[in-house]
Amino acid sequence: MTERCQAETDQAYESAVKVEQEYVSRLYARLDALRDHNRSALRAAYAQDSGGYAARMEREATTGERLGRLVQLSSVENGLCFGRVDQHAVDGVAGETLYIGRIGLRDEDHEPVLIDWRAPAARPFYAATPTAPGDLVRRRHLHVRDRTVVGIDDEVFDLDRLPESDRDSLVGEAALLATLRQARTGRMGDIVATIQAEQDRVIRASLPGALVVQGGPGTGKTVAALHRAAYLLYTHRSTLERRGVLVVGPNSTFLRYIGQVLPSLGETDVVLTTVGELYPGVRAEAVDSPESAVVKGSPRMVGLVEGAVADRQRVPDGDLVVTADGTTLRVDHATCAHLRDRARGLGVPHNKARKLFVNEMLWELARAQNDQMERSLREVEEAEGLLDHEDLPELENPDAALRTEEDTAHARETLWADPAVRAAIDDLWPLLTPERLVAELLSDPHRLASATAEAAAAPGGAELAPEEWCSLLRPPDAPWTVGDVPLLDEAAELLGEDDSEERARERAEERRRREEERYAQGVLEVTGLVEDGLPADDLLDTARLAERHRDTGPALTTAERAAADRTWAYGHVIVDEAQELSKMAWRVVMRRVPTRSLTVVGDLAQTGNAAGARSWREVLERYVHDRLHEERLLVNYRTPAEIMAVAADVLREVAPEQEPPESVREGDSLPRALHVAPGALARELPALVEAELATVAEGRLAVITPAGRHAEVAGLLPQATAEVTPDVLDRPLAVLTPTQSKGLEFDAVVTVDPAGILATGPTGGHDLYVAITRATRRLTVVHEGELPSMLGRLAHE
Repeated sequence: MTERCQAETDQAYESAVKVEQEYVSRLYARLDALRDHNRSALRAAYAQDSGGYAARMEREATTGERLGRLVQLSSVENGLCFGRVDQHAVDGVAGETLYIGRIGLRDEDHEPVLIDWRAPAARPFYAATPTAPGDLVRRRHLHVRDRTVVGIDDEVFDLDRLPESDRDSLVGEAALLATLRQARTGRMGDIVATIQAEQDRVIRASLPGALVVQGGPGTGKTVAALHRAAYLLYTHRSTLERRGVLVVGPNSTFLRYIGQVLPSLGETDVVLTTVGELYPGVRAEAVDSPESAVVKGSPRMVGLVEGAVADRQRVPDGDLVVTADGTTLRVDHATCAHLRDRARGLGVPHNKARKLFVNEMLWELARAQNDQMERSLREVEEAEGLLDHEDLPELENPDAALRTEEDTAHARETLWADPAVRAAIDDLWPLLTPERLVAELLSDPHRLASATAEAAAAPGGAELAPEEWCSLLRPPDAPWTVGDVPLLDEAAELLGEDDSEERARERAEERRRREEERYAQGVLEVTGLVEDGLPADDLLDTARLAERHRDTGPALTTAERAAADRTWAYGHVIVDEAQELSKMAWRVVMRRVPTRSLTVVGDLAQTGNAAGARSWREVLERYVHDRLHEERLLVNYRTPAEIMAVAADVLREVAPEQEPPESVREGDSLPRALHVAPGALARELPALVEAELATVAEGRLAVITPAGRHAEVAGLLPQATAEVTPDVLDRPLAVLTPTQSKGLEFDAVVTVDPAGILATGPTGGHDLYVAITRATRRLTVVHEGELPSMLGRLAHE
């Protein structure tokens, strides 16, 4: 693309953003006016004289209605409007343009200015696809932050029916496709049709089963999958709105990136997260070494976590001896082993089985205490000659128990309150959290060795080699890694929760509810609204009155409830950059979608995780069996052909079984290799970056470097953002590793030290493939030593 064409494109984009900003500003002005109106009406309703019963009920109904509307108007401040659809002209009459948002709004003349996304009129925004557009010629996505339009993206379904004036205002993907279609050869038109047909198959695939979208860089697989989410949420609303959709991405920056594409949908049905956040309460961003990642990602870790749990279900080496209240109590070893095996035999999680173990052990200790007390009593009585007393006939039978089962039950409760007893039982079968179990397992070599032995002894167990389990060890205060999250989730499954306290809270809540209803009954009787125990008006009863005055806190959305609940079952799950998930991570994902309804998006050629996927069937078939369907996207319409040719050479070396996508557009400049003398990088890189930034003007530039040199290179470019946060998408310059750049795209890319990237580990070649396919316009590879032979196609400078 020439500088003139780029300038024209930028001007068209800015003009289109200005038009949409004016409309969005009018919508917010109308929203403010409606809020003010409802506030005034609410104040007026509160100021009304309460009068009699009818007047009170009318005021209550009015205030409830106004308050509800005000809450609704206040809840849509963010993402008020997120889309627009343009219908084609009919018989020379211009088609209608509708704006889609989180609620419906009408202007002062009661004409609709914003369509609620749930309304039938909004259906084409979600249901239209490239091969079934209905009467739409264009769909536009609006990205609004606060009240400012920060981005727009067009999809054109019928370029021939789009007015010429509107063609000049196309932006984003639609502008590129329109350019391709207007190219000199008829082949380009066929390519556009191919792209649209590929994406349509992805979007409209059936809900059940697992759909794999395999596609190389620039094939639009992520956008197609997200449009599939919107399509599914609308088409299968009754199924998905209660359970929601989970979108799993590789990092928070990527989630921000795709969050700009996915329509708001009321922000109640979609949870966007990373693997590192799938376990509630943990936000893991650190990554393991390749050696540790391979071990943690292996299914053998299931056995290791099981072994860690079993290792915490102990019996003493000999008898259990506890001193309680000055008395030494003993439970023999065989009984301890029997109680442990019995608790294990329940087949329930560790913390639930613990209740049986604790109760049974307390009974044994209480009986031991009673036996001691009986022996002491008999010894005292015998010493004092009381066995001859006629008023103690029970002592005439030496086998008669002096203490009853009630005494034993009381002794059991007393023993549990004794710190020494509680500590002894906790040592044998502790109450565990997943965090405690995994943290102690990975930081204590003795626990890790013992758990490994337990795992090896289990049926079908596999023992870890010494170098493998040594790779798992880390300091006790080390942060959670992404690879730890599947272990935490596995531990949570095996441990379960001791729900005793929760059940006690539920019983207390039920008692409170009954008390509130009794109070409400008294209120109704005093006010005369109840006659002979029955409501005088069927609009009000005790339960409803009690509920009205109960503060249960703010209502949570589907997404908020789902994100906080580890056991939540989603209606559908989308996994992007799915090739990065280990087999253990897939176990976590599958627990969250028992229906096995998934969209799996990725590229096996870009696998950078040493524990990642090498085959989709290998990781998915065991879960979905014959319900696995794969769609391949083979057309790259974002990466210039010159850059993709270099990438194809890399792919041929590192993953010859993978087919690179065919690029359909040419770039403005050849990708180049720039040699710098050893030690000269600090002097030459800043100048190179400044020149590239000037060339791409308002575009974005990424400097991609090996992980081991990230801090060094970032230090050379103090104006760049080097932290991987969502804000990186708004900055003109970023310094990233190949892993951090995955799924993102930039106008220009400077790849530093390709040999260093190759040497990072077994997936170094895949990382290099990622690094050189992030550019949509310009690629420069900076090398200090010999240039890897697979990059020989680069133009040398």
